[in-house]
Amino acid sequence: MMRHPFKKSTIVIAMLLSGLTTTSPIFAADKGMAYVSNQNGDVSVIDLDSFTVSGSINIDAKSPRGIGITADGKSLVTANKDDGNISVIDIPSGKFSKHIAIGKNPEFVRVVGDRAYVSYEPSSKGGPPQKPGDSTKEDADDDNGPQERARIAIVDLNKGKVIKEIIGGPETEGIEFSKNGKKLIITNEADNTITIHDLKSGKLLKSVPTSKFGERPRGIKVSPDGKFAVTTLELSNKLLILDAKFNPVKAIETGQAPYGVAFDREGKRLFVAATKAKLLQVFDANSFELIKNITVSERCWHFTFTPDESQLLLACGKSDEILVIDAKKLEVTKHIANKDTPWGIVTYPKSMGSLDRP
Repeated sequence: MMRHPFKKSTIVIAMLLSGLTTTSPIFAADKGMAYVSNQNGDVSVIDLDSFTVSGSINIDAKSPRGIGITADGKSLVTANKDDGNISVIDIPSGKFSKHIAIGKNPEFVRVVGDRAYVSYEPSSKGGPPQKPGDSTKEDADDDNGPQERARIAIVDLNKGKVIKEIIGGPETEGIEFSKNGKKLIITNEADNTITIHDLKSGKLLKSVPTSKFGERPRGIKVSPDGKFAVTTLELSNKLLILDAKFNPVKAIETGQAPYGVAFDREGKRLFVAATKAKLLQVFDANSFELIKNITVSERCWHFTFTPDESQLLLACGKSDEILVIDAKKLEVTKHIANKDTPWGIVTYPKSMGSLDRP
């Protein structure tokens, strides 16, 4: 990892002379920074040297959820549910740069190169389908389910506009890419499908029903070697394993309401956030045997490794905190207070996580 050529004290003096405060995201930590989208606020910045919140970024919008960062670390993107747009943040200055209109209810973001891939629902009236017989509305976005297929807006961040759209299924949730970067894989909650699309043309290549194994696919990840993929089935408390051609192979049991999922960089371990069970589960990525259950907080949906792979950071929305977990000991080592309902988290340099990968 490239280290900053100046001492921190030199940076602080320069910032004070220029009118910037030391809480600005320009103050880069040697071990990197983490960025947290807060559903009821802005973006928090976590210094990965000290594991403290070093500041916040005003995104000039409401209800940020999905979050992503460019490979060069210069631009941060948030999907703003209530405003129907994305915010682009200039990281060197730590300031809001621009909005780009997307459509109704933008939620999930993946940033690859100079493009952002953003899911949204043109006629959405609300959030997730409820399990039969479940009268609760926990974590529902609005009042009723979406009525039309979702879209994946492909945004050219340099041009500042949507250049293409790919039609997904109803209530598109997770976004992933094949190892060769030629296919887009998405999960569609409302009709229990995983759809695979040609990234260049947008053509639907394959639709994979999950109902035989379970309902409501959400998180989706391709293994680092590209030999298989996994998706969480939230309403069935399962993790579905798919082969290299995205054919379902088997499902394994998880804790209640699995959502975020990620491999470690070597592809040896698989991490699953079982939200309602209040667990981060660790599985062997070859045998799929459970290695450990880590007790966590409330509504922990998304997580990321630190760039050096030594820790994991877990965003827990209903506990208003970020948990720090030792990646070797698999133990919670710190609670970082983070108000305003943290939703998503990514790092720079980019690292493995439920919302991103290097």
